[in-house]
Amino acid sequence: MIADGAGEDEEKWLAAGAAAFKQNAFYMQRAIDSNNLKDALKYSAQMLSELRTSKLSPHKYYDLYMRAFDELRKLEIFFMEETRRGCSVIELYELVQHAGNILPRLYLLCTAGSVYIKTKEAPAKEILKDLVEMCRGIQHPLRGLFLRSYLAQISRDKLPDIGSEYEGDADTVTDAVEFVLLNFTEMNKLWVRMQHQGPARDKEKREKERSELRDLVGKNLHVLSQLEGVDLDMYRDTVLPRVLEQIVNCRDEIAQYYLMDCIIQVFPDEYHLQTLDVLLGACPQLQPSVDIMTVLSRLMERLSSYAALNTEVLPYFLQVEAFSKLNNAIGKVIEAQEDMPILSAVTLYSSLLKFTLHVHPDRLDYADQVLGSCIKQLSGKGKIHDTRATKELVTLLSAPLEKYNDVVIALKLTNYPLVLDYLDSENKRVMATVIIRSIMKNKTIIATAEKVEALLELIKGLINDLDEPQGLEVDEDDFEEEQNSVARLIHMLYSDDPEEMFKIISVLKNHFLTGGPKRLKFTIPPLVVSALKLIRRLPEEGDNPFGKEASVSATKIFQFLNQIIEALPSAPSPDLAFRLYLQCAEAANKCDEEPIAYEFFTQAYILYEEEISDSKAQVTALQLIIGTLQRMHVFGVENRDTLTHKAMGYSAKLLKKPDQCRAVYTCSHLFWLEDHETIQDGERVLRCLKRALKIANSAQQMTSAARGSTGSVTLFIEILNKYLYFYEKGIPQVTVESVESMIQLIKNEESLTSDPSAESFFASTLRFMEFQKQKGGVVGDRYEQIKV
Repeated sequence: MIADGAGEDEEKWLAAGAAAFKQNAFYMQRAIDSNNLKDALKYSAQMLSELRTSKLSPHKYYDLYMRAFDELRKLEIFFMEETRRGCSVIELYELVQHAGNILPRLYLLCTAGSVYIKTKEAPAKEILKDLVEMCRGIQHPLRGLFLRSYLAQISRDKLPDIGSEYEGDADTVTDAVEFVLLNFTEMNKLWVRMQHQGPARDKEKREKERSELRDLVGKNLHVLSQLEGVDLDMYRDTVLPRVLEQIVNCRDEIAQYYLMDCIIQVFPDEYHLQTLDVLLGACPQLQPSVDIMTVLSRLMERLSSYAALNTEVLPYFLQVEAFSKLNNAIGKVIEAQEDMPILSAVTLYSSLLKFTLHVHPDRLDYADQVLGSCIKQLSGKGKIHDTRATKELVTLLSAPLEKYNDVVIALKLTNYPLVLDYLDSENKRVMATVIIRSIMKNKTIIATAEKVEALLELIKGLINDLDEPQGLEVDEDDFEEEQNSVARLIHMLYSDDPEEMFKIISVLKNHFLTGGPKRLKFTIPPLVVSALKLIRRLPEEGDNPFGKEASVSATKIFQFLNQIIEALPSAPSPDLAFRLYLQCAEAANKCDEEPIAYEFFTQAYILYEEEISDSKAQVTALQLIIGTLQRMHVFGVENRDTLTHKAMGYSAKLLKKPDQCRAVYTCSHLFWLEDHETIQDGERVLRCLKRALKIANSAQQMTSAARGSTGSVTLFIEILNKYLYFYEKGIPQVTVESVESMIQLIKNEESLTSDPSAESFFASTLRFMEFQKQKGGVVGDRYEQIKV
């Protein structure tokens, strides 16, 4: 082997060897062309002597070996022609052994042996046995490996296999198997010996070189897998035990990992299924440093794919108890390797779970058993902080969701939440998001309170922050996205039974109210919507024999709504609570629940007075109050007057005069409802309009005093439109004179022509009036009376 930094010298040695090789190959070819056997052997032996070097790395030695291989194929053809010309193959076989050095002698012997087998003058097994034994003469690891590789390569088409021309009474497939196994065993010994040559500081370099040579050893197993005569019985009784014996006994980490993987990859899946106990029995005997995790994972992947492509073999998996054998083997491997990292253990169980879900999708008890075994390995270790291990644990927990596309099935796995508990807060949120996405993607409906409770336990990483470590910063955008996903989830929790649905929203309330104030503004609104939907589904009290005493009634749901909305002002989300109170009031109105509706309005008014201080927010809130109150029909005269009076008071207290004006004229709608004769007070409508006009005048005067110019007439035009609305409705107090007076007032304003938007607004209003005149009928007659 060459030392570090000797790369240039190695190139020189290779060049020198290749030059000498080329020269001798030339003379050998000349001897072949002249049918001179003696000189052909002479120059071929000299040519092959270049392979005796110890100065080249495996990569460079391979270059030289391939040159030799090409020349030896020519020599083999020459030997065959010689036998046809009368040369005894037995004499030829003995003649090549006269070469002076053992390495060239054995290469020539293997070449002559190949011809000897082709002539069939002796049993193939005798020649193969002689060759494999003779090759023991080379014990240098690198030279020995390539020599035996050459032997394997030239003999693979001459093995006495079933259907082969070399099969006979004296030659059977058993002889072929014995030859390949002997060669494999010797090659593996040479390969392992490479690890123990040279100084310890070159260990990494030796491992790299061995990795480059591993295919030379693995090809023997590939040859075995291609033999027609190696059926299941021979594989189980002879091949597998012999190969595993060599793997276990070599006690080499690199060899054990590679050869176990070779067995899994080259032999048929059917054989693995029928010999699982033998193959798995070797796993605990491997060196602790062997990456058995990858080996077993690949085995389970192969078996899963086999089951997926051949559904008719599924009964055999149950027959051979594949799951139990794999589960027990994993347990024994983990027990044998006391220092196995958590990542490896979790990955093994993740692979086993995927195998179980693919092969036995109907056996939830198997899946739960895997999760239980995983818990057993994780017990006592607390939260997992290894990034790769937690990622693999998320993969394990995601597998049932991906397989069944139904969270309800995952909820049946009793060990599922116990495994989830080993994740830290961040990864619990990740897993919760995965679960919610699965529900949304597959439109899974969770229809019982019990299942909802179990689901909320699984996603508590998103709905509860009580166990989050201090100082943990969560990106606001990520947090909002997570909470919005929870909000969407609420709409998938649904039952056709009102009683069960009420239990579901009660469970949600209990979890959400303990989830921390910052989450409430996301989770409470959809919960309120679900409750309001439930109210609409309830039968009328007259149709319900139990009325308010029923287990689920509108009254109980409204009490429930009041409790959850009360939590919002402390969130703080008073504006959201304000809107929800008004929505609930409108729902109570449809249920003819006057006391409840009044209570919701009262709460909304309290929030308006105590929590909403921004002037813009007040204007928006007041519009919502007036709009909602205008649609209410459940209130008696006293309650309605109280609420209306309050709304009027709020309108007059707005900061800006234009806002006051608009709020006051909007209040006029509270006193006239077409479909309710009890709410038709023309006097108060007119009073509102006149008060709005007074405020508009005041606003214009203030603008004039502050800026030295008259203010906009837009407010007057807006009031005119209100006059026209109520005039069209036929309110007696809104007369033709009052409308004409407003029109004249606007026309007299000097600022009308200086404000294009106001001028356009006024022109549009006049065109509307003209349009109404042209419609004819009662409305047209009323507009005809107005003189513009």
